[in-house]
Amino acid sequence: MTAKTARPDRKKGNRRQREPSEFEETTLSIDRVTRVVAGGRRMRFRAVVVVGDKKGRVGLGTGKANEVQTAVQKATAVAKRNMIRIPLGEGTIPHEIDHKFKASRIRLMPARDGTGIIAGGALRTVLEHAGVQNVLSKRYGTNNKLVNAQCVIEALQLFRGTVPEPVVEEKKATDDDVELPENIKITEVSKKSVDREGNLTKKK
Repeated sequence: MTAKTARPDRKKGNRRQREPSEFEETTLSIDRVTRVVAGGRRMRFRAVVVVGDKKGRVGLGTGKANEVQTAVQKATAVAKRNMIRIPLGEGTIPHEIDHKFKASRIRLMPARDGTGIIAGGALRTVLEHAGVQNVLSKRYGTNNKLVNAQCVIEALQLFRGTVPEPVVEEKKATDDDVELPENIKITEVSKKSVDREGNLTKKK
């Protein structure tokens, strides 16, 4: 009898170790969608995924497939291809903005340090993955997670290149900062050494 070769045990960590990704992925929603075809109804799954590095880059993607795992993989790939970069100043957005997309309408307002993310649902997920730490928000209209997420992504795109540069105070030049040539010497004189006409009197 021939000896059987031992298979690698998966529980002992013999599988290849995956390198940690710089992006964090969150599945926003998984819905069952139906399409009517000639042979009847075709049912599939639709996944909505948010991807971000929490440093100013975030993306949103959707994917459809017959299996949930395949739909999530497709949505993740789409989200990574559609990454956008937003300007962040001290962990918050540059200014207040109102934006409307389809049936969703949102308002985003900057907040001081320590406020946190005052948002919920899809807004909070997208803002967290984008790296926003302090923000105030208000949502109007639909409760659809996909539409609200798309509305936030469009609103964040409007912030591109709008962060003001830090103001640097210019130092005023003083007498001590002025450099004089080596052949010029400065001599201190008193009022007694100057006559009425402003001429310097010679010392005896």
